[in-house]
Amino acid sequence: MASLVDLAAIDSKVGNGVTIETWPHPTGPTIKADTNIFPLLKDQKAKSFIPQVYEDDSVFKDETLLLELFLDILRDLDGEEVSSQVKKCYTIAAAYSESLNLNVLNDLISFIDGLPPANSILIASAFSHMLNLENLAEEVQMALRRRSDVKTGELGDEGNELTESNFTETLAKLLKLGKSKEEIFEALKSQSVDLVLTAHPTQSVRRSILRKHSKIKSTLLRLHENASTLRPNDIKEIVEELHRQIQAAWRTDEIRRVQPTPQDEMRAGMSYLTETIWNGVPRFLRRVDTALKSIGIEERLPYSCKILQFSSWMGGDRDGNPNVTSSVTRDVCLLLRLMAANLYYSQIEPLMFELSMWRCSSELREKLQSTNQDVTRRGSVKHYQEFWNVIPPTEPYRIILGMVRDRLFNTRERLMHLLQGGISPIQESETFTSAEQLMEPLELCYRSLCETGDKIIADGTLLDYMRQVTCFGLGMARLDIRQEAERHVEALDAITQHLEIGSYKQWSEEQRLEFLVKELQSKRPLIGPYPVGNADVREVLDTCRVVGELPSDSFGAYVISMSTVPSDVLGVHLLQRECGVKKPLRVVPLYERLQDLMNAGDNLERLFAIDWYRKQINGKQEVMIGYSDSGKDGGRLSAAWALFQAQANVVKIAEKYNVKLTLFHGRGGTIGRGGGPTHLAILSQPPGTVNGSLRVTIQGEIIEQSFGEEHLCFRTLERFTAATLEVGLNPPKPAKPEWKTLMDEMCAVATEEFRRVLHDKRFLGYFHSGTPVLEYGRMNIGSRPSKRRTDQGIGSLRAIPWVFAWTQTRIHLPVWLGVGAALKYAIEKDPANLDVLRQMHRGWPFFRVTLDLIEMVFAKGDVRIAMLYEKMLVSEEFQTLGEEIRANFQNTRDLLLKVADIPRTLDNNPALKQRIILREPLTTPLNVQQVITLKKMREMFVLGAPPASDVQTIRDVVTLNSDSSYAPGLEDTLILTMKGVAAGMQNTG
Repeated sequence: MASLVDLAAIDSKVGNGVTIETWPHPTGPTIKADTNIFPLLKDQKAKSFIPQVYEDDSVFKDETLLLELFLDILRDLDGEEVSSQVKKCYTIAAAYSESLNLNVLNDLISFIDGLPPANSILIASAFSHMLNLENLAEEVQMALRRRSDVKTGELGDEGNELTESNFTETLAKLLKLGKSKEEIFEALKSQSVDLVLTAHPTQSVRRSILRKHSKIKSTLLRLHENASTLRPNDIKEIVEELHRQIQAAWRTDEIRRVQPTPQDEMRAGMSYLTETIWNGVPRFLRRVDTALKSIGIEERLPYSCKILQFSSWMGGDRDGNPNVTSSVTRDVCLLLRLMAANLYYSQIEPLMFELSMWRCSSELREKLQSTNQDVTRRGSVKHYQEFWNVIPPTEPYRIILGMVRDRLFNTRERLMHLLQGGISPIQESETFTSAEQLMEPLELCYRSLCETGDKIIADGTLLDYMRQVTCFGLGMARLDIRQEAERHVEALDAITQHLEIGSYKQWSEEQRLEFLVKELQSKRPLIGPYPVGNADVREVLDTCRVVGELPSDSFGAYVISMSTVPSDVLGVHLLQRECGVKKPLRVVPLYERLQDLMNAGDNLERLFAIDWYRKQINGKQEVMIGYSDSGKDGGRLSAAWALFQAQANVVKIAEKYNVKLTLFHGRGGTIGRGGGPTHLAILSQPPGTVNGSLRVTIQGEIIEQSFGEEHLCFRTLERFTAATLEVGLNPPKPAKPEWKTLMDEMCAVATEEFRRVLHDKRFLGYFHSGTPVLEYGRMNIGSRPSKRRTDQGIGSLRAIPWVFAWTQTRIHLPVWLGVGAALKYAIEKDPANLDVLRQMHRGWPFFRVTLDLIEMVFAKGDVRIAMLYEKMLVSEEFQTLGEEIRANFQNTRDLLLKVADIPRTLDNNPALKQRIILREPLTTPLNVQQVITLKKMREMFVLGAPPASDVQTIRDVVTLNSDSSYAPGLEDTLILTMKGVAAGMQNTG
């Protein structure tokens, strides 16, 4: 078949003469069944076609086992033809990855273009599944490697002192730096890490498949953890279980056929809280106790210490999402409270079994005597598994806990009635309404056990239970409310116009502040309960009313996105008061565009200068900084520097007014949205900005990578806690003034270059036609629209689809655009600056982190794949811009390598380089299939769908998208390729 694109043109134009970096693609012998730990492989029918690229043979064995099992499943269920086509695609793609020979790529294009629709879907799905299996094998190996490193006291490829540290290592490091054990203990007791789970649509994998992936990981871990004791039949049974789990994932539809609701997102996100985090927190805190004991601190971490907290945006984040309403927020809060009540209730009877002691303190005995023991109502006896008869008076702890059980039962029943919209026959006084009420009887039992010599028992399950109450409260995770600043302006404008005192929207900032301060100091209400304004305004007011109606411990912060001026903050305070919020939520301005970040310090100072405001915040202030929109506004380098400076500025202002500041980091998962290694990111913050208090978002696919499995959950909690403690007691040294001056100059150049390209009249056409951004919404991976507004400009596009689209084409433009111009400027201004930049890279964690992450993205890029999209999808009038972008890509990469002083990307990180190499032959076919599918869909949009008689043989998999407006199979194929490429970019940063 003739090529769909003139690849000779690509060969002649790519990079404008700049050489393309190529990596040797090592090949090795396929795995031999008689030498690996999985003897059953010798019975497998498929033969490995994946080249060995790992020095660590166990990694290769895991991947080979999973992939060979999958290929056998594919052949048995879908036929030899499909299996052979998958292998042929891989073989051609591997040859291309090794040689970058465009004739080979042309062979791949021709082969994929000739596939029937049903086979095309299956092959796209197969490569997507194989990439997910690669990720699972990698995650298992990383977990095993880390465990091995902990046992030996060494750090392997996955970690070094800059990017990884466990809690014990952190304590040893701090002691070595001269910190006393008492100083460390006091700092730990006072620190707080709040992890905020969000529903941002970056997790493209369905929850059903994620659960199956989790089972695959657990089963694979069993092979390694028990390898020395497993018998041949044990291994056969485990491998058979793997086969069953992989087949279950393969037979599950990968595609979300219906867009999720905010409630669906909440249930999916909160499942991590119930399945791994709930038990992971007490387990981790017990490890903290053990680590403290190793340095001579015999005292346990007090159960009242809130060193870990969890919050959520799922059901509270209404920024541009019309699907999140006040009723949704109410339902989500009640659901979260019901989840918590269920979990506490499920654990109370095991605790009653454990606390069978008869000795107790006089305090506890007096409590029993003063309380009329209310034995469980006979009507609800059936709900209790044990202890439903009268508890003997000789078992005082069981009596106390029995009362707790009864009240938890009532709490749960009342919440279910409220969720159903009815009136509960259970009175609120018969339930728990605050964590303090639940903690009181538990503390009584704890004190009594300690007093009677049973402290070791008190420090068992009871302590774990109390720590869960401290961490999760009765609300499970505190729900943040997030709304765009302009929506509050519209609400206040409706109020002032209703009162006929003018238009708030038309007032200057000074006029707004004067009005807001006057009203906040007044005791009279501004508006009554009657409706004011249009539907959007009423929704803002209704949200505040729901906050006032529900228990205050259900909520965390009120975050104002796109915050620009001090009146944004005061306006929300006034709206809360007018809507009857007795315990107002802390109001958190979110600064996310470059100019807003630059003005953050000044805005904060103007707020602190207001007497009413200083009294209102009681010496505490939270400020959120946004990584996503700032990167879209000025590029990754400029955004990183603006974020760094904004943090330093707001900390100075807070210190001036003696206010304790908490910085809330709105980090995404990808590099373009602020992602990167947790430990390294925290340690690279400006001095004094963490200071024992940290709040950070855990978004999209990062939730699964952080909490999808018990060990991952433990490591996530350890990373955040250890890094926060370390940077609090050992802040990074300030950067040299000349380094900051050079960064200012470089970022000015970077921003100018970034905006120059985006404002080019060719850019919008190039972006919309050369990437799948317009098709992004078909994936149904989030409940909110991909745009804040309906216009087609870049400004209205959310950061997630902006980054996602460029990741699909392998050019990763948002991450590096502007960096090359900045580095070139510095070196051309003074050749000696090259040495200065190298010093900055070696001695300044912030600069090192920023450049190393960009380097990693270059390693995953492929300008020839990007050009394939351009040649097949972009009209000639926009293609000249593509040539400029590709030349910029390679020039930037070369300058970055010069500063890092390495010949090729990731030469200093061979483990990561190997992972990327291994994924290339699995990702490239998906890129090719995606671009071919996009071309067909867009031509069909113009020409109309072909008649049914012209459509090739259709199998049952095609009927899943029978309601599509395109030819059978096209839409599903596109979605599967987007999911697959996203999987190919995971586990590689």
